[in-house]
Amino acid sequence: MTHGEGPLLIFAGAGSGKTRVLTARIAYLIATRRVWPDRLLAVTFTNKAAREMRSRVGALVGEAADKMWVGTFHATAVKVLRREAARIGIVPSFVIFDEDDTRAALKRVLDELKLDPKRYPIPGLSNAISQAKNELKRPEDYPNRSYHDEIVRRVYESYQELLRRSGGLDFDDLIMKLVELFNTDEEALAKWRDRFRHVLVDEYQDTNRAQYVLVNLLAQEHRNVVVVGDDDQSIYRFRGADVRNILDFRKDYPDAHVVRLEQNYRSSQAILDAAYQVIRTNPERAEKKLWTNRAGGERVMATQAYNEIEEAEFVADEIERLRKTEQRGYSDFAILYRTNAQSRSFEDVLARRRIPYRLVGGVRFWERREVKDVVAYLRFCFNPKDAISFGRIVSVPSRKIGSVTVDALSAFSRESDSDLLSLLADPARVPGLPRPAIEPLKKFRAQLESLRAVMGVLRPSELLDHVVEVMGLRQHYLDGTPQGEARIENINELRGLAESFDDREPAQGLEDFLAEVALVSDVDAYDENGEGVTLITLHMVKGLEFPVVFMVGMEEGLLPHQRALEEHDENPSVVSATTEMAEERRLCYVGMTRAKDRLYLSCAFRRHLYGRSQPAFPSRFLTEIPQSMLAAPRGSAPVAPPRQGYRERYQERQVQAAPAAPPVQRFSSGDRVSHPAFGSGTVVKSTLTRTDEELVIKFDKVGLKILSGMLAPLTK
Repeated sequence: MTHGEGPLLIFAGAGSGKTRVLTARIAYLIATRRVWPDRLLAVTFTNKAAREMRSRVGALVGEAADKMWVGTFHATAVKVLRREAARIGIVPSFVIFDEDDTRAALKRVLDELKLDPKRYPIPGLSNAISQAKNELKRPEDYPNRSYHDEIVRRVYESYQELLRRSGGLDFDDLIMKLVELFNTDEEALAKWRDRFRHVLVDEYQDTNRAQYVLVNLLAQEHRNVVVVGDDDQSIYRFRGADVRNILDFRKDYPDAHVVRLEQNYRSSQAILDAAYQVIRTNPERAEKKLWTNRAGGERVMATQAYNEIEEAEFVADEIERLRKTEQRGYSDFAILYRTNAQSRSFEDVLARRRIPYRLVGGVRFWERREVKDVVAYLRFCFNPKDAISFGRIVSVPSRKIGSVTVDALSAFSRESDSDLLSLLADPARVPGLPRPAIEPLKKFRAQLESLRAVMGVLRPSELLDHVVEVMGLRQHYLDGTPQGEARIENINELRGLAESFDDREPAQGLEDFLAEVALVSDVDAYDENGEGVTLITLHMVKGLEFPVVFMVGMEEGLLPHQRALEEHDENPSVVSATTEMAEERRLCYVGMTRAKDRLYLSCAFRRHLYGRSQPAFPSRFLTEIPQSMLAAPRGSAPVAPPRQGYRERYQERQVQAAPAAPPVQRFSSGDRVSHPAFGSGTVVKSTLTRTDEELVIKFDKVGLKILSGMLAPLTK
């Protein structure tokens, strides 16, 4: 906290209070007048984290915190680019394309290039372009190793041209354009280097190449850079994050002072010890072992169900049991899984048993049709070059303006480099425009001009009301159904957010509101005070914590994911912190360290996923935890230690090859058996499959159970 000038690296373990340390550092710099608040830049990855940081600093230093530059990388980039746009040839009123806008733009590009979207799927193209931008590669820099690469380059080039014509930047452009500004304009770089005398970066392990370059461009001269992060929690490789940025910080700054925060303020020692057993074998990690004053604690519970339904029933049983025995609320519980598809069985069981739940990452509020429509109207008012927003609003409500008309307008706008609003003044001059569409287009233009006329006068919430009224959107959505009422409620919710920008100048308020909407994430919208069991993926849960956590689906092929297994098989000699398997291990560690009091790890003997049922095997991460650290919940099956070669058999099953040795039938109907958790019982049925012996056993105390003859710890 009281470190002087120069670079500082803080390795902050899970739950070690890194936000507190970072805010204390900021408050110290301001309070000692080492830096004026407006000369300090603090960046993080979510709006939620930025708001928390600003609030905490405000509590320490008062109103001075209001002058700080605190925000996400992308929000910071927007603020700088609005001021410097002309230097790199972009309009200051640029709109920000979200994922839906990008998909719509790419669909238009494929149409222009006459490419088949079935052969070149839009999600794949979007991902390739995003990765290129994260690595600061322009279309002309894109590698040309194959015909597919050439297609991506052409699509990328046309997509950027469409963005330019629309006066838009997408999410990845924001950082890339700011780096471009600083690399090509020495005056701008000198100005902002002087402005930001201290640069502080939270979650540094999640930075990609573009963000890494941006931070170092700003800090290269004064070298007052503080980075805080945890290489053990680097889990966004698929977004371009590179764990080497934090691991190699001392190569960039050899004189950096290094601090390790290893005291955990969240979890019990039992949970921390189990999590350490998983993460400790990862290569190239900065060694740290978390400790806490909360000695002991409940041992981590590990269990194996027969299938995903039994797994979900077990979780529901434990939730209801702990609610009664420990007086816990539903919001104390979280169910974490590797893929979104795994939520279905839990949603079904929780709904049937009337257990309230919140699904994080389902259909987002910002992706709802009525919300997108209203935002598109506001965006087009702000920037009449925005062809994507125009394509959305032109038929909402219906105006007898069809796709042929929209295509003709878009083509002429592209060829003449004119904005769409000016074309609507005299649509008859547009080649190929159907004559019946001319009058509706003129009326539409009159409506849009009435909105733009009050744009600089009305506050954001008032402008939103005006859009809904002038365009007849309330009548459009109110169709007499509950869904129609829900759409109006969503618009009212959007209006509530707009109100929070009403205290600014109208034009500035609208600009900031649209930026906030474009940059919001699911985690930002998550209400920690809401009631209900949280269902969330492991990737989205970082930054959250819960008293009781269920990590489900801990099986080979799910966690670690099948991609990691395939990568490992193809390159078994490659052991690196940047491999898929290393990241999957970090993902498991992140999930485990979300738990405060109780942690459950579960797997299934069989799982129905992606349309088929198949045998499943316990995750290597689960079996790496010593049995002495694990316990089985009452009435459930513990996870048996895997027999030799189970992973090899798992891999053979994945490629539909027969195992080297067929399973042997060890038990017969009528056999009396003993199980360490279930006690004595009688084998009712024994069935040999290609990979195992499936047993139906009636236990004397707990009733019928279906177990694996290969994995279950049974003795005759």
